[in-house]
Amino acid sequence: MRVAFVLGTTSGGTGRHVRMLAEGLVRRGHRVVVLGPRSVEEQFSFAGVGARFVEVAVSDRPHPGNDLRAVLAIRRLTRDADVVHAHGLRAGALAALGARGPWRVLAALGERAGKRAPAALRGRAGKKAPAASRGRGGRWALPRSGPAGGERVLVVTLHNALTAGGFVGLVYRVLERIVAWRADHVLVVSPDLGERMAGLGARDVRLAVVPAPPLQPAKRTPQEVRDELGAGERPILLTIARLAQQKGLETLLDVAAGPWRQGDAALGGSEAAGVGGDKGTWPLFVVAGEGPLRAELERRIEREALPVRLLGNREDVPDLLGAATAVLTVARWEGQPLSIREALMAGKPVIATAVGGIPEIVGEAGILVPYGDVQGLRAAVRTLLEGPRAAERLAEAAARRGREMPDGDAAVESVLEVYGRSRSNG
Repeated sequence: MRVAFVLGTTSGGTGRHVRMLAEGLVRRGHRVVVLGPRSVEEQFSFAGVGARFVEVAVSDRPHPGNDLRAVLAIRRLTRDADVVHAHGLRAGALAALGARGPWRVLAALGERAGKRAPAALRGRAGKKAPAASRGRGGRWALPRSGPAGGERVLVVTLHNALTAGGFVGLVYRVLERIVAWRADHVLVVSPDLGERMAGLGARDVRLAVVPAPPLQPAKRTPQEVRDELGAGERPILLTIARLAQQKGLETLLDVAAGPWRQGDAALGGSEAAGVGGDKGTWPLFVVAGEGPLRAELERRIEREALPVRLLGNREDVPDLLGAATAVLTVARWEGQPLSIREALMAGKPVIATAVGGIPEIVGEAGILVPYGDVQGLRAAVRTLLEGPRAAERLAEAAARRGREMPDGDAAVESVLEVYGRSRSNG
């Protein structure tokens, strides 16, 4: 089978996921090409696992000229592919325009909106676009031929929710519809994304299998890490996140600001060992990651003397996990975050916001709190730290959950099932 992956700029989980799929498919004898910006090849080395890489400038922001060039490149480079599998909303929309043909897709959008397609959106040689047929939910859609009709199977995996507003948000909502209406299969990393795409008319929506790579062994002892951080005997709450708006780190600073003192009514009024008293005995909040909000976060940490350490990007996450009491995630939205899966594989309890795909990953291995509920997050921390039995129970559940995490082979087999189903139905 000939598989073409399309992805945009990424420095995290999406790139690692595509590399894992490419490696697994090549190992099974399939031919794989990866299309994307040069930066992703430099970081993830798809050629290093046997895939062919071709540079296509799929940017992270709309740009008409660049996007048109990307669409034409995708169309040319995937002409002989059996399957085009795009990752991310922008890559998915550009792949739909490339694999399906921009004129047919744009004409379909016009028809599904109940409008006659503009003349500019008709066939390339001035031919009228194919007659529309009644689609699901009463919408109008161009008839879609399967692989037997000469089209490539189009699969799109969505790794993130739409959070942008204004003009960019409007553009992205159009891209969502292109993906929903023209992809053969849409894979999503959380149930809420699936519900949204199904509501937009996607024909086949299913949860993506996104495994975490095996957790590497720690190179230092927990005490060595604690000494580096200056933690003393304080509990360490570890957050692994990019310093960006989606991660909700202003909420983490609100939590760290306390109060953790004895008699705090909102936290039950009892003092926990190592949690009450002055700030020298409060939990130490440690954040591994870098991003555009660093300066803003640093200013507040310094101004309020918060017990928070921003460590920047780290290559020693297993070491940090070994020293951590628990992993804390306060994001506005997450799909299947690598940081939580790593925490579970390390047997660490999780305190997290109940958003996106987090509840399905955590199960009984942590404490879930609504996004933005500062008092609830403080109470969850207090619950974990007050008694050893709570921490032990959650750690045991985390270790069990970590052992249940799907591996790379499961992810590759899941996409092969999707590819094969579409081809057999063609």
